[in-house]
Amino acid sequence: MYRSSFIIFFVSLLFLTSCSKDDGYSYEDPYTGEEEPVIDPVSDEELLDLVQEQTLKYFTDFAEPNSQMARERYHPNESNSSTVTTGGTGFGLMALIVGVERGYISRSEAVQQFSTIANFLENSNRFKGAWSHWIDGNTGQVQPFSQMDDGGDLVETSFLVQGMIVVREYLKNGSEEEQAIAQKFDTLWRDVQWDWYTNNQNVLYWHWSPNYNFQINLALEGYNECLITYILAASSPDHAIDPQIYHDGWARSGNITASNSTYGLPLILSHNSHQQYGGPLFWAHYSYLGLDPRNLSDQYANYWQLNQNHSLINYNYCVDNPSNFAGYGEDFWGLTASYTRNEDGTIGYTAHSPTNDRGIISPTAAVSSIPYTPNESFAFMHNLYENHNSLSWGPAGFYDAVSLIGNDWAAKRYLAIDQGPMIVMIENYRTGFIWDLFMQAPEIQNGLDSLGFNY
Repeated sequence: MYRSSFIIFFVSLLFLTSCSKDDGYSYEDPYTGEEEPVIDPVSDEELLDLVQEQTLKYFTDFAEPNSQMARERYHPNESNSSTVTTGGTGFGLMALIVGVERGYISRSEAVQQFSTIANFLENSNRFKGAWSHWIDGNTGQVQPFSQMDDGGDLVETSFLVQGMIVVREYLKNGSEEEQAIAQKFDTLWRDVQWDWYTNNQNVLYWHWSPNYNFQINLALEGYNECLITYILAASSPDHAIDPQIYHDGWARSGNITASNSTYGLPLILSHNSHQQYGGPLFWAHYSYLGLDPRNLSDQYANYWQLNQNHSLINYNYCVDNPSNFAGYGEDFWGLTASYTRNEDGTIGYTAHSPTNDRGIISPTAAVSSIPYTPNESFAFMHNLYENHNSLSWGPAGFYDAVSLIGNDWAAKRYLAIDQGPMIVMIENYRTGFIWDLFMQAPEIQNGLDSLGFNY
């Protein structure tokens, strides 16, 4: 097995381990069953507005107060820690722009939050320009994700930088205050030393720590959620990687391609450790919140077809429902990383997929896939909102995980990395606005050109 084929397992294990710590959270199952109210049917457009506006509250009303960054997780009606997430905040930056354009928040509110976040990140711990996965929102100090993961996290940093570039493009021609914020985000992203994270090898590495150096030793080899990391590394004005690192490292010297099909749909690329059905669906989301897959291709893949097939394979698996889980079908589908229900009734975290199917549906999976699978995603959203509202709907939109096995169950809590993609990908489906902002950045165009992409 390739070394990076267990990256998702490793990260999921670290997250699950972190959830067992005494961090002020309760992890008992909070849902005891409620009678479903009668919810009048809504139109598709009304539903999209409902989901986007309510979900945005995660990044506004429930942001960490001091830093205004996105909390790693938010548990309604509980004491929540000051731990903030870099990647989730990147998603939140893009979500705030959607909020302004849709009229959910004012431009001045968003600009204030952008400014606070930029100042906080400027003064937070950085490791060769990269940020850690978790940061203490009160102090800006690194909050270790695990013992050796106490330094830079290049993948989370790339999710954050994707959002920074989108905000920069959004504000760069605005007021004097807005232009200053755009310039600060530009400086911050230019400072990331992507080339350092090669460790003098022809591949990027996920982690570097001043205490443990590259000991975690997780190479970013495709295919998974990390394409955006290579795009940004190739696009950096001051610390760009050689294109050969993309071809030798990420693309495994050409061995990233796959020839197999599932449900008559070609997988196209070899999904690490998920060679039949593709990986968890966030692989089709995180890199593509800003990076526009509609016309994106290189010598290895057509990325629209890649993501659409991945989404449809996941959908068809749930419709096929080989484990006969209750509720699975054309309007209840979507397997990805989220909270999960453990056998002992507590709540944990895992990367759900067809090869790790626990009967738990993660709303972000189908909702964030809407550009690729609009009909299937709308069917899911209408079913969940109209028929399972008290189970699934809360103060920041759809809860993170639901199940219709036995007594209906939900993890009535939220994760930043699941909430953000729903807002952004819905907007990309509706207008392509976030895609357009990111793709107009000249550095991104230069990076894509250097790697041989058509777009």
